[in-house]
Amino acid sequence: MVRHLLVPIDGSELTDGAVHAALELAKQSGARVSFFHVQPSYYGRPDVAIYGEGLVLDPALSEQFSQANARFAATILDKALEQAQAAGVEASSETCVSPLVHEAILEAAERLGCDLIAMASHGRRGLAGLLIGSETQRVLTHAKLPVLVIPAQASQA
Repeated sequence: MVRHLLVPIDGSELTDGAVHAALELAKQSGARVSFFHVQPSYYGRPDVAIYGEGLVLDPALSEQFSQANARFAATILDKALEQAQAAGVEASSETCVSPLVHEAILEAAERLGCDLIAMASHGRRGLAGLLIGSETQRVLTHAKLPVLVIPAQASQA
């Protein structure tokens, strides 16, 4: 029985569909939902190498990016919380800054005591999925708890 769902969201139409599906599941099972958004951080990413001399990022510009990301996170999390309230589902939200989205999702699920992660997938397969990368695929590969993948087609229904 599902008691606590983690629903990672990024503000896309796909995650809007995942929010809807997760709220339906939570409503039917009496579970609570934690919405989670990972704000991007490009510092310390092991999969991004920067070559060259004199690379300087203006601290003021970096701060502007951080503030814009925080505002965006608050907007999409508030929207999800409003949807949960309208559906009569107990919900909370949280955000963090991380260069590795899948790791942040898995850490949040463990820390919050979730027993299911419900997330959207763009549905790309083959070379396109491999080249573009998929946080959903990374979560599936490393998760120690069940992951409900809501495909793009279901999200748009």
